[in-house]
Amino acid sequence: MHAENLHASAVAIGEAGILIRGASGAGKSSLALALIGLARAQGRFARLVADDRTAIAPSAGRLVARPVPPLAGLIERRGLGLTPEPHLSAVVIRLVVDCGAEPQRMPEPEELVETLAGIALPRLQVPGRAGDERLVLAALALFAEAG
Repeated sequence: MHAENLHASAVAIGEAGILIRGASGAGKSSLALALIGLARAQGRFARLVADDRTAIAPSAGRLVARPVPPLAGLIERRGLGLTPEPHLSAVVIRLVVDCGAEPQRMPEPEELVETLAGIALPRLQVPGRAGDERLVLAALALFAEAG
């Protein structure tokens, strides 16, 4: 099966990939950088995989994300434009984060799952504000325990 390109960013926290989706200006790049910074501050491995455009493809029952070649190793920093950032060439996605809309206080169970390329993944919605990275890392830990 061939890769599909999404308007999304992806980061690796430990061995777990987080796919961050949202409209232009929703805060995907800022959230990616905040996640990397917080995880590193906690002594965890964290690395950019892709920013703005991410290629996804199923592989052995898992969803793999990769950077789109022209943007590999680059991330947008507000006010600075595209800047270099150490990156990985691929990661297995474990969590989908939709950035830029106020989440429901008590989401229905079906709103906590997203199916991409035929693979069901846990889903979290965040407003796209400072502090979202703490909720995303907490959700990643929670879903890792449950799965």
